[in-house]
Amino acid sequence: MAFREATPDDAALVADLVNSAYRGDSSRQGWTTEADLLQGARTHADEVRGLILAPDSVVFLCVQTPGQDIIGCVHLQKKRDAAYLGMFVVRPGLQGGGIGKQFMHSAEQRAQQLWGVKKIWMTVITVRQELIAFYERRGYQRTGRFQPFPSDNGKETMLVENLQFEELEKILP
Repeated sequence: MAFREATPDDAALVADLVNSAYRGDSSRQGWTTEADLLQGARTHADEVRGLILAPDSVVFLCVQTPGQDIIGCVHLQKKRDAAYLGMFVVRPGLQGGGIGKQFMHSAEQRAQQLWGVKKIWMTVITVRQELIAFYERRGYQRTGRFQPFPSDNGKETMLVENLQFEELEKILP
């Protein structure tokens, strides 16, 4: 495995990877699926391209060597004195083998290198208890701060009512 920052040319591949990990039957190969909660695309190439090009924002990739096949991605964005971590994905068929742990650690280090931040945070859908537990094992703590899931974001449809996010945060060494 190796890590690198995405370029605008990677946007379509990244969007396909994210959608395959969160939505539809392909996502059921892994344990990060939201297929029973949400329907529709999680993201699209134009949105990913915008994240790649935005200031204080980077899409960080995990690639399989030697072919440089993209097997993971995460969006990092500087927000005040911290970094936001979102869109964290490992290819569904490769989940559960330790790639996510290594990749998350590398992403946290990258945020520190880029912006000198001491805190990183994310939002997780509250009904995703197994995902919250994964992040807690990586040192993230629940904050008790909640946000409603956007009911009309133009991309996805809720299959379950009253979805909400909880913020998790981690103090970096």
